[in-house]
Amino acid sequence: MQRGYRYVLTEPVGRNFDPEFRPELTPKQMLVLGVFCGKYMTDCRKEFPNSWFAGARLSPARRDCSLNWFGVSASQPLSAWRKKGWIHPDDPRGWFQWYCRYYMGRRIPEEDARQIKRWKAIRRHVAQIKSRCEPGDLACRPRQRQALLHWAYDSRKI
Repeated sequence: MQRGYRYVLTEPVGRNFDPEFRPELTPKQMLVLGVFCGKYMTDCRKEFPNSWFAGARLSPARRDCSLNWFGVSASQPLSAWRKKGWIHPDDPRGWFQWYCRYYMGRRIPEEDARQIKRWKAIRRHVAQIKSRCEPGDLACRPRQRQALLHWAYDSRKI
């Protein structure tokens, strides 16, 4: 957790999500599958349950995209996210940090609505994969599939 930041958990862990927010993967599942080139959660592990990190594909030293499920880079650097205004001050690591905290039970109504809107917009990539790939062909569009994993969509099932 960033220095001096505190929040209240107002919902049970993994429950009472907004009805429009239906992630297919939990934060733990995402970490085990391999997301964000293994570099995402290496400096804030104490904030989240130890169980999330059992089997997680992490790289403490630097980004290693071979740790991603599809073995490819599929995300922009955090600096690009900041430049585009996608980062909320309470979640300086971006969407996944927001999701982890939301999953734990933190709610910030305005920010939750913004992030859920962004999550729903990513769904367009599911349609693109379905229209351009044979069902089950995981070698088709690996960057797009990896990006979907970063947003808690299980692109292995498409």
